[in-house]
Amino acid sequence: MQNQLDQSLAQLLSDYQVLYQKLRNYHWNVTGPLFFGLHAKFEELYLVAAERVDGLAERLAARGMRPPSTLAEQLQLARLQEDPEVPVAEDMVRRLVADFGVLVDHLRSAAKLADEAGDSAAMNLVDGFADEEEQVAWMLRAFLG
Repeated sequence: MQNQLDQSLAQLLSDYQVLYQKLRNYHWNVTGPLFFGLHAKFEELYLVAAERVDGLAERLAARGMRPPSTLAEQLQLARLQEDPEVPVAEDMVRRLVADFGVLVDHLRSAAKLADEAGDSAAMNLVDGFADEEEQVAWMLRAFLG
């Protein structure tokens, strides 16, 4: 059970690293009438993603594991995909809605693994992230109308 949990936490860390960079890409490149609102929102979200990476890395270290620390390692583990494009603003939001949905599913699975492994700290960490990411996904969907 521990190996599955460690793998799940490492994958989540990697997913958040990909999300972080995607949000930076969108923050730097969003244009059009939605610029001001989305530019600020993307920054808010990438700062949160950076905190998530750190929290997951610290939990892995506390479990005696070395967190994936290079971009190469993280890209190999991540289930989220980079966005090599610069989509229009609404498509940026649509892609993020999909990513946050995937993250919530993986976070809930990790919480279950943590519970089964008796790691309440990891369970609380990822379950809390999932609750917050569900709210972000809802707000982004509401933005789209």
